Amino acid sequence: GVPADRGTGSPRLSAGLASHRRVFELGARMEDPINLSIGQPDFPMPQHIVEAHVEALRDGKTRYELDAGLPALRQAVANFYNGQYGLNLSEGNVLITTGCCQAMFMALTAAVQPGQEVIILSPYFVEYGYYIDNHQGMAVTVPTNADFQPNLKAIEAAITRQTRGIIINSPNNPTGVVYPSASLQQLADLLRRKQTEYGSQIYLISDEPYRRIIFDNLTYPQVFPHYENTIVVTSHAKDLALPGERIGYIAVNPNCPDRQELANGLTFCNRTLGFVNAPALMQHVVQGLQGVSVDATDYQRKRDFLYSQLTELGYSVVKPQGAFYLFPRSPVEDDVAFVDALQEWNVLTVP
Repeated sequence: GVPADRGTGSPRLSAGLASHRRVFELGARMEDPINLSIGQPDFPMPQHIVEAHVEALRDGKTRYELDAGLPALRQAVANFYNGQYGLNLSEGNVLITTGCCQAMFMALTAAVQPGQEVIILSPYFVEYGYYIDNHQGMAVTVPTNADFQPNLKAIEAAITRQTRGIIINSPNNPTGVVYPSASLQQLADLLRRKQTEYGSQIYLISDEPYRRIIFDNLTYPQVFPHYENTIVVTSHAKDLALPGERIGYIAVNPNCPDRQELANGLTFCNRTLGFVNAPALMQHVVQGLQGVSVDATDYQRKRDFLYSQLTELGYSVVKPQGAFYLFPRSPVEDDVAFVDALQEWNVLTVP
């Protein structure tokens, strides 16, 4: 029942990102903090990935690649989707990027015109608002339900003739919830109705860097089979535990009516925005790793421990189904003050 927040929201967004960066920088200066402030894998890169780096370096895989990325890697990504979800992607549906943030930035650059609206579901990764603002788009914040699942009625009320896209993030940062297939189908049906009503095109942009870190034997529900105008953005930062290497990709639904124009726009943006091409070495490294992921068992063990301890202490927290975040409610109204108090005990968290 909470209305959507229209407008760029820049002061609030700036405060959120400033708090996040301040805590991150503080952690770099502290001696051995208990650092719960950033999504940083806390184990070394798996040995087979180290060996893939060494092999690529020895083979001199450090030269310019095509703007859209190494064809063999793009086809490997397409093959993975086709094998997992029975789709019909080709390498032309895939663009290799410098991580997921670039992928999201470029998807919005190619799809959103000045003045058009993009819905983001709260709570959300704070940088979404900046990516939308950068293209003079308008971020429309819509609250989720108490369990952090999408509120379809609130989303429907927020969609207007100016709505160009909606960003979803599952498993979610920061709540860890996974959107089930039924919710995705309901959202897809809603977007189709609104496209017909307004004679418009609404892109569903699915942010998926955590899709392979999922718990309790759940199966990840892929968005592509549900909705044609879907753009997937993702990275290997989390599933291969190499966040600083900055390698990811965009995949456009092969059933999207404007897929070729969109793919061309994304490739053009990759060059003109100054990215040129994703890191060549990493493109060769991950080419043979599309079906590989870190073992989520350790993350699940930590989730179980932290969730049980926090709830026993009286915290209110929805149990995460994936990713590696917990989003407990602050026990005091001023969450920034609570974060500051935790720092006195060498514990770093984010408001």
